[in-house]
Amino acid sequence: MHGGFRSLVLAAALALPSVPAAAADLRIGLGLEPTSIDPHYHNLGPNSSFSRHVFDRLIHQDENQKLQPALALSWKAIQDTVWEFKLRPGVTWHDGSPFTVDDVLFTMQRLPNVPNSPSSFALYVKGKTFIKVDDLTLHVKTESPYPLMPTDISALIIVSKKHAENASTDNFTQGKAAGGTGPYRPVEWVPGDRIVVEANKAYWGDKPRWDKVIFKPIETGTGRVAALLAGDVDLIDVVPTTDIANLKNDRRVSVSSGISNRVMYLHMEQEKDEPPLVTDKAGKPLAKNPFKDLRVRQAISKAINRPAIVERVMEGVSVASGQLLPPGFFAVSPNLKVEPYDPQGAKKLLAEAGYPDGFVTVLATPNGRYVNDVQVAETLAQMLSRVGIETKVEQMPPAVFFTRATKRDFPFISLGWGSETGEASSPLKALFATFDRDTGMGAANRGRYSNPKLDAMLSEALRTVDDAKREKILIAATDLAIGDLGIIPLHFQVNSWATRAAYKYVPRTDEYTLADFVVPAK
Repeated sequence: MHGGFRSLVLAAALALPSVPAAAADLRIGLGLEPTSIDPHYHNLGPNSSFSRHVFDRLIHQDENQKLQPALALSWKAIQDTVWEFKLRPGVTWHDGSPFTVDDVLFTMQRLPNVPNSPSSFALYVKGKTFIKVDDLTLHVKTESPYPLMPTDISALIIVSKKHAENASTDNFTQGKAAGGTGPYRPVEWVPGDRIVVEANKAYWGDKPRWDKVIFKPIETGTGRVAALLAGDVDLIDVVPTTDIANLKNDRRVSVSSGISNRVMYLHMEQEKDEPPLVTDKAGKPLAKNPFKDLRVRQAISKAINRPAIVERVMEGVSVASGQLLPPGFFAVSPNLKVEPYDPQGAKKLLAEAGYPDGFVTVLATPNGRYVNDVQVAETLAQMLSRVGIETKVEQMPPAVFFTRATKRDFPFISLGWGSETGEASSPLKALFATFDRDTGMGAANRGRYSNPKLDAMLSEALRTVDDAKREKILIAATDLAIGDLGIIPLHFQVNSWATRAAYKYVPRTDEYTLADFVVPAK
């Protein structure tokens, strides 16, 4: 996928300790290893989470995704269509060279042009013109007023022009361009075994909490729990739902949980007339694409018993969803409720749509990207099969899944979306907007859902400066998108981390596992 993962040593190799690390070191058991150290290659949670250790953004988000100054000290709209960002002076890259606005300009040019990206950051930069005023002043122009500029900018990771100008994704993977301005320097990456970073003593912000952080990818939940209880790691993420209750009763362990902004959902092929892997019960191709019919999409939604998934599959550690974001985020609709389980209603709708006997399809899912992702997919397949949609699950490693899903190899996929910006325009732009490579809209719209009315509403919202008016438009757009079932929402993840009892983890709504959010237990 990236020219081959290999053992890489960015500096002197560091042997993993055979005994528990000193207090100044932290060992993290990761449920998911980054697919690349190139922070622009793949808009994927594990990648963005790791990048926060090595790289910075102009604007950071706190644990509740509130905006905070980072490489930009301040930002403001100086005209209806011009934002000004004042950059932080005295910041240096890991090699000691100065950070300037030229690095920002280079980053914004690179972001939408990373070859073979499975999920691009392009939607955050398209339609914006970045202008250098001086070494520490940036202007960003848009064709119309754009109030979400700071939230968009907070999703973008800044890289060094000096090191990355001629660098490919493989160069990042090999450590040739991975230096950033972040709190930790990359030291070693042995794919599948460990990533090691050490404190950046010249960091512009708060002093890094740890001298050294060792990230150990541990694919299985039981393996992560065993590593924590054995003292081999100090923190694990993606705690298995089946182990949470026991860990909470274990005095050696501290468990932290919090709801995330990630909605788990189903995407359906809604552009192709003859989608792959969809047949009648005899195995013959269908005359038309059933997923294009709203009644079929409604039948699928009614066939899903969301409370049962939450209680039986997720062990109660998730929240059933009827829309894109959980309560408390910007532009959550008060009008949308969780779809009631109604298998008889589902059968009736299928018959009305011309499928009284149902049909056969494949539901693709990553294996290990999301909490209980395969178990959820298998449960969905059983529920759908009961109403006549004979569903076969095809599971695969996350890297394979996202590559194939982006190529639209499957008619029906199960996955999740976490709002990079913490508000409704993020999933609306990425999942529902008509796919447009030039503008970056619909960047993750793998079902190619398209609704011109929704596009117009979203366009209006994105140029509406008044927060109350924009929220009203985004709520209406959300109501339309969910009413049309461009995607089918399932549930919101509740994420859990477990640490040794001496520590605790501060949960984040963006699901990031960050070393400096491991704090002493009080």
